[in-house]
Order: sequence, then structure tokens, then C-alpha cells
Amino acid sequence: MTREAGNGGPTEDAVAEFAGLASDEEIGDVASALERNGITSLVVDSGEQARDAVRSILPIGAEVFNNTSRTLEAIGVAEDIERSGLYQSLRPRLYQMDREMQAREMRQLAAAPDFVVGSAHAVTEEGSVLIASASGSQLGPLVSGAGHVILVIGGQKIVADVGTGLRRIYEYCFPLEDRRARDAYGLPSGVNNILVVNRVVTPSRISAVLVKQSLGF
Repeated sequence: MTREAGNGGPTEDAVAEFAGLASDEEIGDVASALERNGITSLVVDSGEQARDAVRSILPIGAEVFNNTSRTLEAIGVAEDIERSGLYQSLRPRLYQMDREMQAREMRQLAAAPDFVVGSAHAVTEEGSVLIASASGSQLGPLVSGAGHVILVIGGQKIVADVGTGLRRIYEYCFPLEDRRARDAYGLPSGVNNILVVNRVVTPSRISAVLVKQSLGF
């Protein structure tokens, strides 16, 4: 499904409902719910602590793909992965490849990295995680392709349930991303693919870093 919007951003009602930071107690309860669903959870106070947490999880020299994320950009994780030299960063490598001559190799590299680092658009009180994507390219690795997944999630993204999480995506996240895409690329975005992770069958495969701070959309 594709929904297009003007670049005016979310409504005042959507901002009021979906931009507020959850309480420390609410964040702690969600961390416990995620653990019950097989997602290793860590609660930190700030973006800088979240950056340190990601560093502590990623082994030096690991093959890492970082999804496009305002959260990762804001706290410096994208820079750490792509420019520190500590990891085998796939994103710069993919940028240098020929899309016509090396298309199959590019798909394979992006589909099954050792580590994927990204964010989410909503996480429910029962511990479900929702992630939307225009292209869908990053969702396959999150589901099963990547060996390990790390998600950094701002404390404003907690919602009551999956239905409310979907509304957060359509009513709040999408207008912001659509405006960003139009400004950056001159093209609209779209809610074309949505992943809902309710439970992880491989223990410790997914780690969530919940931040007591508003980060990203």
C-alpha cells in the first residue's frame, strides 16, 4: 500500500498523541515485555549511552549493515559504523558497486549481513516492534537474513498496541519521512511495507536499546 502526503508534516493531533516521551516506568515495562518475547533489551538514559551500548554489542571487525535511520544519524552510530574503521561496513561498499553489473552480489550482501543496526517506528506495551519501509529492502534481513539485529528505539515510540502503532506510522512517522524524502530526493515516500515482530524464535538474535529520550521519528 502506498499513501502519499503533502510535505506539511503530521497534524497537531498526531504530534500530541505520538511525539510525547514515555515515562521511565513505561519504558521499563516495555523492556520487560520485549524480553518475554525473546528480544534482549537494554534501557539507557541518553543517545550517547545508546551509542556506547551499540559499540559494546558490535564485535570489532564485524560485518555490519546500518539501515537508513534518523536515530542512528542523530546519535553518531551511523558514523561509527561507516567511518570509524572498526567494522566491515557494507553500506559504503555497496555504494561503490555497479548496480547493473553487480546487482546479484549487492542483493546477497545486503540480504544476509552478520549484523544489522537500525531503529523502529513503534513498540507496543506487549513487546511487539513495528517497522515500516518504502522499498522493503531492509526488512528481510531484520526478519531472518541477518545473523544479529540491533534496534535503537527512542522513548517516544511506545504505543498501547499494534493498531495504535500502525496509526503512529501512517499519521505521524510517514508525513515526517515523506517531507524528508521530498526535500532530499525530490520524490515522495510511501508506507509500502510494514514488519511486525511479535516474538523472536532465536534467543538473543535481536537486541533492543530503549532510550529515555526522543530520537528519530
